[in-house]
Amino acid sequence: MQYRTLGRTGVQVSSLSLGAMNFGAIGRTGQDEATAIVDAALEGGINVIDTADMYSGGESEEMVGKAIAGRRDDIVLATKATMPMGDERNRQGGSRRWLVTELDNSLRRLGVDHIDLYQMHRWDPKTSDEETLSALTDLQRAGKIRYFGSSTFPAYRIVQAQWAAREHHLSRYVTEQPSYSILQRGIETHVLPVTEQYGLGVLVWSPLASGWLSGAIREGRAMTTSRAQSMPQRFDTTIPANRARLDAVERLATVADEAGLTLIQLALGFVTAHPAVTSAIVGPRTLDHLHGQLAAADTVLSADVLDAIDAIVAPGTDLAAHEKHDTPPSLLEPSLRRR
Repeated sequence: MQYRTLGRTGVQVSSLSLGAMNFGAIGRTGQDEATAIVDAALEGGINVIDTADMYSGGESEEMVGKAIAGRRDDIVLATKATMPMGDERNRQGGSRRWLVTELDNSLRRLGVDHIDLYQMHRWDPKTSDEETLSALTDLQRAGKIRYFGSSTFPAYRIVQAQWAAREHHLSRYVTEQPSYSILQRGIETHVLPVTEQYGLGVLVWSPLASGWLSGAIREGRAMTTSRAQSMPQRFDTTIPANRARLDAVERLATVADEAGLTLIQLALGFVTAHPAVTSAIVGPRTLDHLHGQLAAADTVLSADVLDAIDAIVAPGTDLAAHEKHDTPPSLLEPSLRRR
């Protein structure tokens, strides 16, 4: 396992992180297997566990808490907030009212007295940066969180939050958690240059592109992955974007074979090769999935292999741009573009 410094914090983190989204109802991973996955991840050198309040309605946090009991101090524990946690309209977002309440809920579910990295799951356009940052700064000063970061923020919002922190003399986001893979390279254009400029640690999610780069999705093979079953429209190859992804996967598989690598090793080695990326979050649903991902822990791709990848998916290109999660609201809601 490789270790990198998380932004400018001085904290050393593994180049692969364990994502717990599949723990609980979402991935149908029960407590025993979740604990076995955590055990194997720690044994393999992973020291970051990332979850969120909304994963299976809090069940993931509860399962992570049980799995790490007795060894909390050896783990960089990260969770997230802002996504809806029920039907009540104020049980979401980046307001002080909600963040103070929900952090206590996360601490209770996890069974810990502090979070190492508390992340805003999405930018909340209804709440000012000053409101959110002042609440997070107070929670940090109270010792309930050590650091805080953003997740899936557009580049301009990352910049704005940095300036707001400076203007109001508040603590700042020290990390960003964007989606990044060989098939979704759009953040290379704006987000990663900004994170480098401001010295942010970067924990990337979906490095296997929702299973497209797991090796299980190939031409002529039935798509039986959990994601393909739950979100068939994302894997329907009659849709041009999905056809382009499958064509790219076939070409990438050839590159991997010629380099003596699995497709997973190619995919994870690619994202961790970028100088702006600190760690890639893997989200195994089973222990077997984790073992296949841990095999990529020490993968270092040669310049020739990286050039071959660039020739298949050009730098800065998203093959499925419609699946991006950081699109400005005005591009999604027509009324915001009109007087």
